[in-house]
Amino acid sequence: MTARLIVTADDVGLHPGMTEGALRAHRDGIVTACSVAANGRHVEEAAARLRETPSLAVGVHFTLVGEAPVSPPARVRSLLGADDRLLDDWPALVKRFLLGGVDLDEVETELRAQTTLLARLGLRPVHANGHQHLHVLPGVFTRVLAVASDTGIRYLRVPRETALTNWSVRRVGLAGLEACGVLARRRAAASGRGFIFPNMTPGIAVAGRLDTASLLALLSGIRGLAELVVHPGVGREEIARDYAWSYTWDAETAALCAPVVRAEIASRGIELTSMVEC
Repeated sequence: MTARLIVTADDVGLHPGMTEGALRAHRDGIVTACSVAANGRHVEEAAARLRETPSLAVGVHFTLVGEAPVSPPARVRSLLGADDRLLDDWPALVKRFLLGGVDLDEVETELRAQTTLLARLGLRPVHANGHQHLHVLPGVFTRVLAVASDTGIRYLRVPRETALTNWSVRRVGLAGLEACGVLARRRAAASGRGFIFPNMTPGIAVAGRLDTASLLALLSGIRGLAELVVHPGVGREEIARDYAWSYTWDAETAALCAPVVRAEIASRGIELTSMVEC
C-alpha cells in the first residue's frame, strides 16, 4: 500500500504568527494543508493571505472553545461563559456536555456560522477538523457531518493517534479521544455520504512540541493515508502573550522546513498530498 501523507497546520487565523508559520512551512517545507479558525481574531488577514496561496488546501478548524462565537450570543447560549465568549477549553466544554448542558442545535448553528464566514471571506474549505478535537464528541460529530455534507466537504479528520504517550493525565485524554474517534469513524461510514478520513493522525500526542527528531520518528510509522497534525508558528514570545499553551511554535516551523525531513520522506517513498487529491 502506498504511503500518502497530508501535513495540516492548525490554528490559522488565531494569531498572525500562527498564520505565518503555516504559510512558511508550506512554502519552504512539507505542509500541504491548513485549517482556519473562522472566529480567530486575525482571520480576515489570514484569509487574504490564503487567497494568494491556492496551492495550500484550506479547511475549517471548527472552534467551540477559547474564542468569541461567530453567531450572536443569544443563539448559542449553552456554549458560552458569563462573558458571552465560548468556554475556555475542552475540559470545560466536555464537562458541560456530559452534564447535558450543551444544546446540539446551538452547536450546529455555530458550526454553520463559521463555514458561512469563511465563504464570505473568499475561502472554500475542502476539509474539516476541530480545535482541541471537540468535533468528534458524540452528537457534535453528527452535526459536523450534516454541515460538511451541506457545504461540499468530504474529507474529515477523525483522530487515530499511533504514537501514544506513557501513562499520564494526557494519556488518559488521548485514550478518550481515541474512543471518540472510533465512534466517529463508524458514524461517518454509516452516513453513506462518501466521507473520507485518514487511517492515522500522527502528531496529536506531541502537539505543540514537535521537533526534527520526533518528526523523523513519526515518519517511520506512516501507512496508507495519514494526516500529520502540526502547529507551526513564528514569534513564540509574541504568540504566547495571547495563547499560553507552552507550544514551541518556531521549533516546529523549523522542523517542518528541515531538508533532512524532506529527504526522509523521499527515501521512504512517502507521497506528500492534500485533501484535494483524495
